Amino acid sequence: MRDSLPIDSQLPEIQATLEAHSRALLIAEPGAGKTTRVPLALLESDWCRGGRLLLLEPRRVAARLAAAQLAANLGESVGQTVGYRMRGESRVGPETRLEVVTQGVLTRMLQADPSLEGVAGVIFDEFHERSLEADLGLALTLDAQEGLREALRLLVMSATLDEATLLGVLGEATPVLRCPGRTYPVTTQYRAMPSRARPERHQAAVIREALVADEGDVLVFLPGVAEIRRLARELGDLDTPVLELHGRLPLSEQRRALARDPEGRRRVVLSTALAESSVTVDGVRIVIDAGFERVPEFQSRTGLSRLVTRRVNRASAEQRRGRAARQGPGACYRLWAAEQALPAHGEPELLQADLAPLAFELARWGVTEAEALAWVTPPPAAALAAGRARLRRLGLLDAEHRLTGPGRDAERWPCHPRLAAMLVCAAGIDAQPLACWLAAALETGIEHDDLAEAFRRLPGPRAQGSEAQWRREARRLARIAGVGLEVADLSPLGELAALAWPERVAINLAPGRFKLAGGSQAWLPETHPLAQAATLVAVALDGKPEGARIFSALAVERPRLATWYPEIETWRPRIRWDAEAGRLVGEEVKALDEAILARRPLAKLPAEAAEAALLSALRERGQLAFDEEGEQLRARMALLRRELPKEQWPDWSTPALLADLETWLAPHLAGLRSLEAVDRLPLGKLLLDGLDWEHRQRLESLAPTHLRVPSGSRVRLDYRGESPLLAVKLQELFGLAETPRLVEGRVAVLVQPLSPARRPLQTTHDLASFWRHGYFEVRKEMRGRYPKHPWPEDPLSAEATARTKRRGH
Repeated sequence: MRDSLPIDSQLPEIQATLEAHSRALLIAEPGAGKTTRVPLALLESDWCRGGRLLLLEPRRVAARLAAAQLAANLGESVGQTVGYRMRGESRVGPETRLEVVTQGVLTRMLQADPSLEGVAGVIFDEFHERSLEADLGLALTLDAQEGLREALRLLVMSATLDEATLLGVLGEATPVLRCPGRTYPVTTQYRAMPSRARPERHQAAVIREALVADEGDVLVFLPGVAEIRRLARELGDLDTPVLELHGRLPLSEQRRALARDPEGRRRVVLSTALAESSVTVDGVRIVIDAGFERVPEFQSRTGLSRLVTRRVNRASAEQRRGRAARQGPGACYRLWAAEQALPAHGEPELLQADLAPLAFELARWGVTEAEALAWVTPPPAAALAAGRARLRRLGLLDAEHRLTGPGRDAERWPCHPRLAAMLVCAAGIDAQPLACWLAAALETGIEHDDLAEAFRRLPGPRAQGSEAQWRREARRLARIAGVGLEVADLSPLGELAALAWPERVAINLAPGRFKLAGGSQAWLPETHPLAQAATLVAVALDGKPEGARIFSALAVERPRLATWYPEIETWRPRIRWDAEAGRLVGEEVKALDEAILARRPLAKLPAEAAEAALLSALRERGQLAFDEEGEQLRARMALLRRELPKEQWPDWSTPALLADLETWLAPHLAGLRSLEAVDRLPLGKLLLDGLDWEHRQRLESLAPTHLRVPSGSRVRLDYRGESPLLAVKLQELFGLAETPRLVEGRVAVLVQPLSPARRPLQTTHDLASFWRHGYFEVRKEMRGRYPKHPWPEDPLSAEATARTKRRGH
């Protein structure tokens, strides 16, 4: 007899909802039982008979454990009704109807068969974690559902969901189901870190305090493996068993950490965010939260990712706290001050990740514009553009964001597009077994200061731990390639790395100092075996924009580089802007992008190169030197773009103009060699001359430079504020009853009557109201000060004038 869970009473409603609707949201609090109950209930639905269900889990450990629990609920083994599938590992059989899969597997299934033939429904579990693969999988599934499989069922579930945003993507009519969890009370205490204490010492002290004060096992959340191991050493004298829990551990050790001690002893489990959701650490009644998380942060400018340690967000902190209340009353110790401010939510991975894999999947799907899909969070345009640029550099995409021939060849490789590009090219140099070993090392995170040395001792069939994982991944890739794993020649190793990371090819500047082709600098300790290498490929870096530390690298010979990048043996002109000298400097170089292998002076600056250098300098400066008239012109155009967007008025904002310099400015740079000369150009006139006759006429009509006022004067308008401003002497406005309007009456002019000394008297959008009320206050104050100017009692019937009173009046 299985235990009752809160979700059990909700199962009929969930079944009925998905019988009537193709999409639904399920918000189930921790402990409700959604993962282990809902999929099995849906298998009994009429719409699911004869089809399979896919249950998406965010992590491999969670997928294995969920499959095991679901199978146990049926009294079966994994691989019968319930199975799992993840990269490089699957346990499914001919009778499997419920497949627990990691999120990347869904994307590969959709790319292979967009209609998901044989799949009746897809369940996204723990969607609040917002991994890039989950966001992409949801966007592709929605596209497939709308275009190919209207009957496909889709259920998104989590303990916390951004309901409004998700409904905006799924449709406002999507049913939302809710279920309370089964949790117990948790006492929360704060133990802030003393200012000079070592973190692991303070953490250990709180653990010892909790073991005395409270009951049950202890689950400690730490940002990473290094912190886990430091704390484990600090707890070396503890009588209680101390276990680690993180993704690098073998499955047997992960399972050991998740289960109660077989001898009934209390345990201390040191975990990364792995235990925050998806998995339950049995026996835990105490949570100690260090209050930090470690996440990869991708930097588009350098093309590098850097692990960043940051404060945990409030939503994650509550998830962690809830782990103490799954099996009884618990206690939570937070290692920060109670008044410490925390961000409300974590950012979706899509906002801070390398988007090259996403760009590749979009091209495979046949989407050239990301906006064609429905996103919970749209991919940032700049990061997506940078990802596509990297794929073009690898030869996988063309200028229209479509797959090239090599790009289509890369589709069969289930790894990062960089490594897929390398595996495709490896066939041309008879190095596919070595490429499989290298791709596997990089995919599994093999760490070694001297990577070449690790390849001289490739793991054999009896390898253990991480080396066994490396060999398994290499064997999987070799099966796809149709080759064995025997490697006779290691010399192409650096060449293969350069094919995956052309922007990380580096030339030696000094012992241990290198210039990357991508433009930044990196370093190795001077004692490193590769510190004197003429050229190398930085395989692993810390991601700092300047002075990145190289953790592992491979030497590469220049002739091998030239095979793939012949530009390194060709003299090419290179013109750059020297900010200190204030001029263009020309030279000829042999280079791979920014990594210059040889240089010599250039006698004459080629016109095209000089033009490109000036445009680059302008973009780097980030400003354009418009005169007053030019700024007014741009403000007038901005007004029309706001008020008449359907008329396709050009975007003359600074970012847009800097992005399009080649079109509107480059034709006028002939013979110019400095930014000062560029700044003297009549930029506003150049923009105006680029408009066709019809648009110029419309511009002058809708947003004129001047307005004629009752005195007969043509007064210039100022468009730089929120509203066009008409500043004019008050006496010139006599007789003007209503506020002038522009843009076919859509925009009221902001009228600013001036004193005879041309100082503002008032500012109004309602001239009629000013004449009725404000004018008489102004008249009372001004007519004694300026007696030579008219101040009539009835300004609407008075004659407007730019002069003083006539003599005799």
